[in-house]
Amino acid sequence: MSAPAQAFPAEREGAPTVVFDFDHTLYDGDSGSHLFAWLIRRHAWRTALALLAAPVLGPMIACLPTRRRGISGFVWIGTIGLRGARTLDALIDRYVAADAEAIRARLLPTALEVLHRHRMAGDRVVVATGAPPELARAILAFVAHETVPVIGSQTGPRAGAVLVTRHCHAEEKMRMLREAGYHAVAVAYTDSTADLPLLAAAQAPVVVNPKHGAVERFRRLLPAGTPILNWGCRDRGGEPVGPERR
Repeated sequence: MSAPAQAFPAEREGAPTVVFDFDHTLYDGDSGSHLFAWLIRRHAWRTALALLAAPVLGPMIACLPTRRRGISGFVWIGTIGLRGARTLDALIDRYVAADAEAIRARLLPTALEVLHRHRMAGDRVVVATGAPPELARAILAFVAHETVPVIGSQTGPRAGAVLVTRHCHAEEKMRMLREAGYHAVAVAYTDSTADLPLLAAAQAPVVVNPKHGAVERFRRLLPAGTPILNWGCRDRGGEPVGPERR
């Protein structure tokens, strides 16, 4: 049975803006990949098509310049025949409800405690993610009982499927935050070097759960003393956080 939602104080006037990434920050893994794998598995013909396409799309995903195209290929296989973003949103809700226990196990307790701390302080909290916003919103609301604004990648009908039309990523994430009214960022939490524009814009950047190979880059490009922490992703870098550092 679901636990009741926690009551938080209202956002205080003039509160600082606090931005959380989602994947590998609040959620241990790539939530979009988990969703689209589920979308593919729901029909045998989609699974067969994905297996046929894997020798081409797999190497594309492994290579950074072609990664987005490779991912888009699997997204196309998972969503071909859908009529639009609303249909995808309905499937996202079905996925989250069907896989709630596994999804709950991927949410990082330390990350949620930090998010709770900001909400209890009345801060202006927003999640900005490269995943579809309905996915992060549904996971936070249905599984974690959190209701916070989410900005994410926009989707729409393309090539007979539902594909990303605007990717909430790197500099584009900053543009989307500003368009939504989030101009000055007080604190930013993220794992990704793609979010260096966000971290550079934040008064207090915090790196969480970075890839091991990215740690030195963060140290080189961010202000001295920027925290580089691990909130529970076992295969990621950062200083493990104990109760006293949460």
